Amino acid sequence: MLQKILFFCFLLLPLISLAQEDSITARELRKERREELKQFAKEADTSYYISYHSQVTGRLYLSRKSTSLSLQNVSHHQDLNYRPNSSLNLGIGATYKWITINVAYGFAFLNFLNPKEELGKTKYLDLQGHLYGRKIVIDIFGQFYKGFYLGPKGTATMDNSYYLREDVRMNQVGLSMQYVVNNRRFSYRASFHQNEWQKKSAGAVLIGFESYIGNVRADSTLIPNAFDSTRAQKNIREFIYYKTGPNVGFAYTLVYKKHFFVTGSLAGNLGFGNNTIVSDDGRSQNFGISTSVFIRAFAGYNSDTWAISAIYTSNNVGVNPGDVSTKISLNISNIRLNFVYRFPPPKKVRTGFGVLDRLEKKIKDAIDYDQLK
Repeated sequence: MLQKILFFCFLLLPLISLAQEDSITARELRKERREELKQFAKEADTSYYISYHSQVTGRLYLSRKSTSLSLQNVSHHQDLNYRPNSSLNLGIGATYKWITINVAYGFAFLNFLNPKEELGKTKYLDLQGHLYGRKIVIDIFGQFYKGFYLGPKGTATMDNSYYLREDVRMNQVGLSMQYVVNNRRFSYRASFHQNEWQKKSAGAVLIGFESYIGNVRADSTLIPNAFDSTRAQKNIREFIYYKTGPNVGFAYTLVYKKHFFVTGSLAGNLGFGNNTIVSDDGRSQNFGISTSVFIRAFAGYNSDTWAISAIYTSNNVGVNPGDVSTKISLNISNIRLNFVYRFPPPKKVRTGFGVLDRLEKKIKDAIDYDQLK
């Protein structure tokens, strides 16, 4: 059923974009656009970037989300890398004003080359919300995975095969917030949502905080006997952690001839938290300090009506469980290829969207909305 719904959505998308011809005249559109840019100039330097706040930014995209687990053995200089068997997804979405909705599904025809049997089964729900405001960036994470394999092939096995662990579960919920310094000249939205257009190169310092809570557990030891027999005897089968702390980073967009852009962002976090190990020795707790690294990379082409971009985000959440010879990190990644087209919504649709305008006004009246948009 879901495949049929998405299929019809793909068929209707071109019709929605064509509906603009009967919904608004070119003169009305130019007048509204001039007024929109006039108002936006009060908030940002329009010689650096402009906004398409009142237009629909529709997108067709391919994406692959994944959350992997790494157990780093410091004393032996070897790592155990648990990876999920995730799928390549095809989706559609749209951004209008401050609302973004994306729907994607892993169709079979996109994943026929994926060796599912060789890599085992993974059941997962990967929720990633990236809210790119003009001044504030908010990232919300919810990862719920069951079933992993060890990579590369041959790790912890006697033959050249994958070590499968369909009993391993990983659950994590996290939040990251950052304030974008120099937001009058630098736009994250232009790179991620494409509902803005960065015309000149600019950068910004990022300041904020992050919090994560989660656990990793299995029916038996997470460290295979073939990999490390001594540590496997301890039967370490669960990690529970919580961490929070400040982050700081920097982002920069390099623009070539107004249209082509490359954006890079790097932020580091120093987290303080409580960590617990469950093994045959019982439960051991430790208050520790660990680091996290959040990398974002964007590249593509942007213009007044359409855009194309490649997006890569990688959030490496480090956890120190207290055992100095073992460190844990969870890597939350997202790779996406976007095809974007902007158009003014038809009049009937804009009337329906009026509820968003009224909600936006209520929020603005209740709080300092300029800090969020």
